[in-house]
Amino acid sequence: MTDDRMALLELVEKEADGDLVREMLAFAARRIMEAEIETRTGVAKGVRSPSREVQRNGYRERDWDTRAGRISLEIPKLRKGSYLPSFLEPRRTAEKALVAVIQEAYVQGISTRSVDDLVKAMGAGGMSKSQVSRLCGEIDERVNAFLSRPLEGEWPYLWLDATYLKVRDGGRIVSRAAIVAIAVNEDGKREVPGVATGPSEAETFWTGFLRSLADRGLRGVKLVVADNHKGLRAAARRVFDATHQRCRVHWMRNALAHAPAKQRTAVAAMLKTIFAQETKAETEAQWEVVADALREKQEKLGAFMDASRDDVLAYMDFPREYWTQIAFTNPIERVNREIKRRADVIGIFPNDEAIIRLVGALMLETNDECTIARRYMSLESLARVTDNADVRLPTVAT
Repeated sequence: MTDDRMALLELVEKEADGDLVREMLAFAARRIMEAEIETRTGVAKGVRSPSREVQRNGYRERDWDTRAGRISLEIPKLRKGSYLPSFLEPRRTAEKALVAVIQEAYVQGISTRSVDDLVKAMGAGGMSKSQVSRLCGEIDERVNAFLSRPLEGEWPYLWLDATYLKVRDGGRIVSRAAIVAIAVNEDGKREVPGVATGPSEAETFWTGFLRSLADRGLRGVKLVVADNHKGLRAAARRVFDATHQRCRVHWMRNALAHAPAKQRTAVAAMLKTIFAQETKAETEAQWEVVADALREKQEKLGAFMDASRDDVLAYMDFPREYWTQIAFTNPIERVNREIKRRADVIGIFPNDEAIIRLVGALMLETNDECTIARRYMSLESLARVTDNADVRLPTVAT
């Protein structure tokens, strides 16, 4: 029965006048919405009855993109609860991007068997290039507008990280760095200012990416939280004149790699005593004690600690109430895990544009969630580190 309906719809769309088809679809949509909303309210429109379960509350406009063209809908609203017509696809933007990337790979004939099976399971097999192009174009328009939006105000804290994805390039499969930036604005809210892809995390790439953010209005950056990338550190200093904070979790892993396997538990316990101190002065003193103790038997570990101290303890020059937030790359780790989860479904991206499409769509949704969430940092603490404050950096007890 479903196949017959689809065949009939396709026939009508091919043979009938476009305006007539759109009018027919609009009429059918209105009848469906009225029937569904009547079921929700318990009575017909305009009927006064004690059995009414919920009141109507006007309409909201929404465009419905169909193969016959765009149709303007007036969707009924309810005073309690929400209503979405059953014929509208509620799929989120990131999920559309995921489907679009898979379909693009499928149409171009470069998908693996697993991707091919997934496409068929989604019911997307046999999609034409024009359908795929239309779907991708719709997503790209939103993603590009999001990634090129102006950035206003000051952004004192900036987290940066990269995750590597597989992409086809000239007949070869190569790794491409997908860079995501998360920042806290002067209102205390987190946002995603930008996304980019590059062949590696070289200084030239980081410089170009950070300059693109600065050109869009990103300013007032005081602390850049990231892994230990020399190119990133140099680029952050050149573009923003910002301090670099090395993620403590990643630093701990790097430090333990210098210790013998049988002694790593004891070494980890010693290193944790450094960060258990209350003030920066006490932390620095404990750092020296631990480094000297480890240097006697593990010279490389002692030298590693000497070279990395300033980067690891940079967060202590900022408001103490947010030390646990700015000492790690945690705000971006969850994002990277989600990117990886989506990318694992695709396997190999057909091109760089597909990476930006999927990652950008996911970041757009992440940004929306952060916008409506409560403040990540208080206005009072941010005022102590912005250029507009009387004191540029906070005074930390030593």
